Amino acid sequence: MKLIRHTTAAAILATLCLAAEVPQAGQPAPDFSLPSQEGPNVSLKQFHGKWVVLYFYPKDMTQGCTIEAHNFQQDLPKYTSANAVIVGVSVDSTDSHKEFCTKESLTFKLLADTDKKVVDSYGSLGSRGVASRNTFLIDPAGKIAKVWTGVNPGKHSEEVLAALGAMK
Repeated sequence: MKLIRHTTAAAILATLCLAAEVPQAGQPAPDFSLPSQEGPNVSLKQFHGKWVVLYFYPKDMTQGCTIEAHNFQQDLPKYTSANAVIVGVSVDSTDSHKEFCTKESLTFKLLADTDKKVVDSYGSLGSRGVASRNTFLIDPAGKIAKVWTGVNPGKHSEEVLAALGAMK
């Protein structure tokens, strides 16, 4: 039993050591190309010239993730007027995203990172194998303007809008 605990602890430690660091403000945003709930791949390059709110979340149809998505959806007109798009990413499948969008009336893109490469490239792969609740505000030139880690889903959209307004 002791060996199993030590092996498990070593595996967790190794995973944490291998996880990518969270990119910081001023750095170029790591590019990505992932399928959305609508099917075709979406890449960061498609949004050149726009602000991008790239938010990572743990799981479709869970309480905190639903609250966060609802708040982004409710504030979508404010983001659109600020020349910003909202893009959510989790390790869930496109089918799960499609169901989540239909059930919750979400109209922005949710991307499926089932192999966890993009989540990891943004330093957002949690210890349970799902995305951590982190957000990156990416400027129109593709650089990270602001980073939030471990966000409060109930207040987060307001925080992002305030930061976006201060940067314009």
